[in-house]
Amino acid sequence: MSVVQPLLDLQEIDGRIRDLQQEIRDIPQRKDQEQERLSGAREALDRAQAELKNAQLRVNEVELEIEARQDRIQALKKNQVLLKTNKEFQMYNLEIAKLEGEIANYESRQIVALDDVIPVKHRVAEAQAKLQEDQDAVDAYTAELDARLVAVQEELAATEAERVEATKTVTPQFMFYYERLLSKRWPVVVELGDDCVCDGCHLVQPPSVGQMVRRNQGIVACQMCGRILYMKQ
Repeated sequence: MSVVQPLLDLQEIDGRIRDLQQEIRDIPQRKDQEQERLSGAREALDRAQAELKNAQLRVNEVELEIEARQDRIQALKKNQVLLKTNKEFQMYNLEIAKLEGEIANYESRQIVALDDVIPVKHRVAEAQAKLQEDQDAVDAYTAELDARLVAVQEELAATEAERVEATKTVTPQFMFYYERLLSKRWPVVVELGDDCVCDGCHLVQPPSVGQMVRRNQGIVACQMCGRILYMKQ
């Protein structure tokens, strides 16, 4: 068995730890990405609601114009009973007829404005439904991610405990070199091929390095990257 086999076993555990730590870092980002999916649906709803607000505003403006003229007509009719001459009475009638004509014109515009509101309301309802659909999907996936985060954290704790036990099988001086290199290189322990090429940096090693690795008597480092070399037995 290779003298670096305990380090290879440790490295396999460290690889799992790295993957789990990366997944823990990725989960919040994935949740943020899911929330970003809702931005398009929210913007579509905001546009539809703004359009509906403007359409209803046009309806309200027309209604106010109609009400103002209706109030004016009522005031004119109330004052007509106080008039003393037929000429004044006819002038009031003409003013009333003019206002009634304006009301009829505004009522036509009101019908058009109301017709514009109906399709916009449909678009608002569709946008609300789409947003709710997307929100439900995002909420479901977010719940899955939260559950996965808990599972990964538990798995990480178990794997870290496994690592503690694995370090006990590694020769102290080997462990010191491995830990020092771990902060700079990954993987730390790499295979040296039959052609004496380091599988980490792909540098061809001198024949003497290959001979030392084959002797399997201790740690042999790559002359370029410093990784620990081994050969399959």
